Amino acid sequence: MAEPGIATRSRSAVITARAAASFDPVGRSVAAARAFVRDTLQGWGFSDIVDDAVVLTSELVTNAVIHAGTRADVLCLRSADAVRVEVADRYPEREVPLRHPDRPYASPDHEGGRGLMLCAAMASRWGVEYESASKHVWFQLDLPARPVGTRSAGPAIPDAQLPVADRRVRVAVLQIDAGARISAWNEDAEQIFGYPAEKVTGRPLADFAAWPHTPGTGTGIAEALRLSRWEGSYGLRGADGRVIPVYASHLRVRDAAGEPSTVCLLVHDSERAVLQSPARAASPAADPAQLSESRTTDPFEVYIGSPAPDDLDSLLQRTVERARDMLDADAAFLLLATDDETELEVRATTGLPSTRQRFARVPVEAGTSRYGSARMPAVHEDLTAVPGAVPLLNGTGMRSAVTVPLKVEGRLTGSLGVAAEAAARYSNEEALRLQFAADRIALAVESARLGELERLRRGSLSFLVEASDLLAGTLDRDQTLALMAQMTVPTLATWCAVYTIADQASDPYLAYVLHEDEELIDGLKSLLSRIDPPEPGTDQTVRPWNAPAQAAHDAALRTSMRAVGLGSPADHTSGIGTTLATAAAVGGETVVLPLMARNRVIGMLTLGKPADEHFRQEILELAEDLSRRAALALDNARLYSERMAISRSLQRSLLPPSQPAIPGMEVEVIYRAAGEGNEVGGDFYDVFPIRDGSYGFAIGDVCGTGPEAAAVTGLARHALRLLAREGFGGPAVLQRLNAAILDEGARSRFLTLLYGELRPLQDGGAALKLVCAGHPLPLRLRPNGEVEPAAEPQPLLGVMDDLELYEETLTLEPGDVLLCVTDGVTERREGTRMLGDDGLTDVLTTCTGLTAGAVASRVLRAVERFAAEPASDDMAILAFRVPEPRKGD
Repeated sequence: MAEPGIATRSRSAVITARAAASFDPVGRSVAAARAFVRDTLQGWGFSDIVDDAVVLTSELVTNAVIHAGTRADVLCLRSADAVRVEVADRYPEREVPLRHPDRPYASPDHEGGRGLMLCAAMASRWGVEYESASKHVWFQLDLPARPVGTRSAGPAIPDAQLPVADRRVRVAVLQIDAGARISAWNEDAEQIFGYPAEKVTGRPLADFAAWPHTPGTGTGIAEALRLSRWEGSYGLRGADGRVIPVYASHLRVRDAAGEPSTVCLLVHDSERAVLQSPARAASPAADPAQLSESRTTDPFEVYIGSPAPDDLDSLLQRTVERARDMLDADAAFLLLATDDETELEVRATTGLPSTRQRFARVPVEAGTSRYGSARMPAVHEDLTAVPGAVPLLNGTGMRSAVTVPLKVEGRLTGSLGVAAEAAARYSNEEALRLQFAADRIALAVESARLGELERLRRGSLSFLVEASDLLAGTLDRDQTLALMAQMTVPTLATWCAVYTIADQASDPYLAYVLHEDEELIDGLKSLLSRIDPPEPGTDQTVRPWNAPAQAAHDAALRTSMRAVGLGSPADHTSGIGTTLATAAAVGGETVVLPLMARNRVIGMLTLGKPADEHFRQEILELAEDLSRRAALALDNARLYSERMAISRSLQRSLLPPSQPAIPGMEVEVIYRAAGEGNEVGGDFYDVFPIRDGSYGFAIGDVCGTGPEAAAVTGLARHALRLLAREGFGGPAVLQRLNAAILDEGARSRFLTLLYGELRPLQDGGAALKLVCAGHPLPLRLRPNGEVEPAAEPQPLLGVMDDLELYEETLTLEPGDVLLCVTDGVTERREGTRMLGDDGLTDVLTTCTGLTAGAVASRVLRAVERFAAEPASDDMAILAFRVPEPRKGD
């Protein structure tokens, strides 16, 4: 190997591929450089040396961008038998590490030389080259030999212990193109999922995949399809709508033209052994002495000594598998402590029944003596003698166990344990070995856990922001309930139910039910309807609720017994299947979160998991935050509905109770109030009997719109009726109304009003008396199409104390139409254009021979079509018509 600090890079090897990238002198560049090298080497298929290359690159880039403060250029070179990585910076000063017999290259405490020290310890070859403006540090990692023949093998075991699979194992083969669309779909895929190839080809895989989502964590389907390799579990929705759990192995390839695609092999999840890759064993050492040493090395220590997996779940699962193998155990488990160190949450197990699912929680202090505590190492020779000493192992058949704590700086962060079906399998020696391993992995576990928590918190914040925006976007109660359920399923839970409480004296009402499988919603709703609702809590803490799981268990038991007794006819079998599916869907953990708003419980949000599944603590904390926001949104919707009901009731009181039938006349009224939620505005109308054979009518417009204008509307309409029935003529009625409006003081608003009295004549027609106080003039349409004003303009009301008003008379002949409108009709605008009196006259000339209702409808249609935007002003149309005598009368 070349002398450190003065070595020259060898160029003798033939370079077959290269990749380069530059990174700015900022802290985040170190992580970016690690990701670049990892992705490059994995893309080349050199996963065996990825971890070592990433560690060395991280140290060298740190020296460049942090200590030297310059840009770092990273170059990856691939040859037939090695990979070379070069890191160049713009700091050309020479700094040769001091040689020392005990420390050949540098002190571990001196960060500046740590990268070179690691190169010397881990690389096959390495060196440094200086130029006038830059410095290059390079290292080479030889590729491990890949002999032809057996890649991995397992021991011969009895047939009874082989994995269970169907008689005909089917492997679905899918090919996904660069756009994440399905381009190939084999016959086994058709058999497993029920779709023929022509139904799925060309469609995105995401349309069928039920990918496991948790806010802030996990790889999405789009990301998984871009990885060079991926292996794991998810679900695909079959042709019958049900989600089929599968185990998949993805491989990213490219064709001769360079177009990338992903080949996916899928089997039923229960047959995952067909595809699941065995854990990679350490490569055998080339030197016989090293080979002998590797065989005596503790396999757990070998694993811990290598770079740990990046994600927490992989780290924990690999840890329990190594712990089980190290102590020749039947099972192993790892639990992480909650922030307050009062509970432990199951995060990884191997060899335990399916009922021991992730995220189940057990107390830290489980026993009466110090050996029952997770804070101290404990050896349990016979668990049957001390029931409950290790709660996770209750009912599993395990007889002996050893548990050790994971601690960081004296704080409990978790517990690692192994167990065996035989008694007295473990002693203090095994406990010390396991504790030593736990001490070495504790810091890596805590670091990965904190990283996961940070991603969860970021995802939770994003989730809550989006949820708040959605909840704030509606004031409809039913829509708010639906949003609450849709935001929790499937992100936080498999199913949810929302109970509402009208008042303190009311029982909880099941208002909304949702399940991620739509076919189970009706069965779930029926099940929940048959059991008592949860008790409303007075605090905002999460409470477990066992009633649904117990009811589901009882229903499944009764159904199974009935099926045996009745022989399961075809129609009965379908009902049994639905009942059992519903029971499995709600058989897991169920929690209740109170919906509290304004110091009152207004409902409850119930979240559930399917059989044997549990909630993780972070998801419950996120659900608590969501429940607080949802409760306030639900209460706001309730208050809005109540206010709207009151407003509508008051507004309806301002409208005429009914429209009287006037003998010998056609009368039609159309009324539109501007503004959302308004039924009455500043425009108003009225038609009412005054005395025998005489009728009063009015159409007016109060300045402005909304509730303030509606208040004057009520005053005007009721005053008109009262004064007219007292026998006052038109001018006297309006003068007294004018005085009443002025008496309102600051609340008064000016008012335009057309008031008239109508009396049908015996020989047909009608006699009218009109007063038009500042209002748009009424128009008279004759049968020959002639249109003319029917009154003269006079001063409006609510402005002057003394009004000089007079009454005009008019006789409507058979076939005549009298049209009265408010200025919302004549002042309809489209840009700078306005309908105006002339436009209204033109519309009315086309209405000869039409009934009063048809005339009013045509005018309204013309107003609406005049402009694209909705009307911004109130509008009232009042039409009278004297029918023409029918032939033969």
